[in-house]
Amino acid sequence: MIVTLTPNPSIDRTVEVEAISRGAVSRATGGRVDSGGKGVNIAAALAAHGLPVTAVFPCGGSEGAQLGKLLQDEGIPSLQVPIAGPTRANISIVEPDGTVTKLNELGPRLQPAEIDALIAATSEAARGAEWVVACGSLPPGVADDFYALLVDRLSGSDTRVAVDTSGPALLKALTTSPDVVKPNLDELSEATGIEIATLGDAVEAAQALRDLGAGTVIASLGGDGALYVSGSERAHAEAPVESPRSSVGAGDALLAGFLASGGGSVEAFVTGVAWAAAAVGLPGTRMPGPDEVDASSVTLHEHVVADRVLGQAMRLEATAKSEVRGDGKGSGL
Repeated sequence: MIVTLTPNPSIDRTVEVEAISRGAVSRATGGRVDSGGKGVNIAAALAAHGLPVTAVFPCGGSEGAQLGKLLQDEGIPSLQVPIAGPTRANISIVEPDGTVTKLNELGPRLQPAEIDALIAATSEAARGAEWVVACGSLPPGVADDFYALLVDRLSGSDTRVAVDTSGPALLKALTTSPDVVKPNLDELSEATGIEIATLGDAVEAAQALRDLGAGTVIASLGGDGALYVSGSERAHAEAPVESPRSSVGAGDALLAGFLASGGGSVEAFVTGVAWAAAAVGLPGTRMPGPDEVDASSVTLHEHVVADRVLGQAMRLEATAKSEVRGDGKGSGL
């Protein structure tokens, strides 16, 4: 059993457009509404593979009711903590080349009693669970040590903890030695103060997070794949995506696949990269099922090329696409 905690879940509306023109009307070519929030996405990915999972999150207002119904319709077990404020709604605008523009609401302000209830509900759901995954931004009213308090609460159990957040909340969580953290490139740089231009820089920054308390670091690198740093092991993996639809939720799929395979090996990391690549090829925040994941598409580099410049693959792809279109516009995942 894996329990996910999303303190700031959302209703995610994805709108597909040919192009965005500021100050003008942009006609939608497609769209969808999904349950959203990092932990909710991870729960959806695990449920799509038939794995036992429970999603814990605060729920309020008509948006919260819609979120609960979406999860019920998708067959995702959940434990909803009632709150006074309405669950937030986010918008993602997706262009044909996979470029995503996101508009995220702050979320409801949680009261102290609601925060306590959320931690208590997660601790109760975690009894006997193999993993608790604590993910995402913190809503107004929630202190930076929220995830640290949760990890402390679970420290006397056999349940392992993965954390995917950023900024002060990540730094506070690191003081409690979580088993896994999953930053993206910007979050990795922000947390360590290291300017990351190459894979070697990313490895240095990931090790710095381990020095601060993390057991294993999985860093998503966008078009350059992902990085795995644990103990003395270092690995880099990537997978091509022929027709990218949306990168929103790809990092959540990465972590879900890693934990679904045990969360403790390079092999599990490769599975996570395969899940992430599959997610990029799907619309909105939809998570891939077993038939949509191709592990053979993943290239594993057990020797990390330290001087590889990050972002180069995306720039080459952008150049190739602009040449095909003949419009001089770049693109990227």
